[in-house]
Amino acid sequence: MGRVSQAQAEENRRRVVETASRLFREQGTHVSVADLMKAAGLTHGGFYKQFASKEALVDEATAHAFDGFARLREDGLERHAGQRDAAQRALISTYLSAEHRDSAADGCPAAGLASDMARASGSDTAHRVYAEGVADFARWLSTEDEDGLARLSTLVGALVLARATKGSPISEEILTAAREALTDAGPAQPPSPPAQRP
Repeated sequence: MGRVSQAQAEENRRRVVETASRLFREQGTHVSVADLMKAAGLTHGGFYKQFASKEALVDEATAHAFDGFARLREDGLERHAGQRDAAQRALISTYLSAEHRDSAADGCPAAGLASDMARASGSDTAHRVYAEGVADFARWLSTEDEDGLARLSTLVGALVLARATKGSPISEEILTAAREALTDAGPAQPPSPPAQRP
């Protein structure tokens, strides 16, 4: 069998990084290389032609997840004609929705990768990328009165708890309470499913 072209090799690498980014957020970084390559539709043997180690892939997949999440936030700002407060409120409603709770693979990397980073399963690079991504998210959530850290902590904490209690009434209650606290809204119906996930 002939060698793959450089373009195909780049496409394969992109597919592995994208697949890893989703699987790591959904299942954790302990996902095996074999399972990851199978999910990407590639052979296990091709992994080490593309990556020096699984740790290197964790680094790249973490960066990919945060880059995608930053693009979604900026797209939201654009949709709201640069009105930061409106974009933030929309993101908060989407973030604290049942759809986001149930879609970890496509969701926020700050929540999806938190346990793995806390257990120090990633490299120094992955931890640095994660910390920078969290700080960037906090800046995006900031207001004239606060730096965004409390809002970020409420969002991520509520999402993690809602996922951990999924299937019980308190899961939805957590999402609703956090949404109301962050938007200063009174009791309201949960938001309708968003066009794009956070």
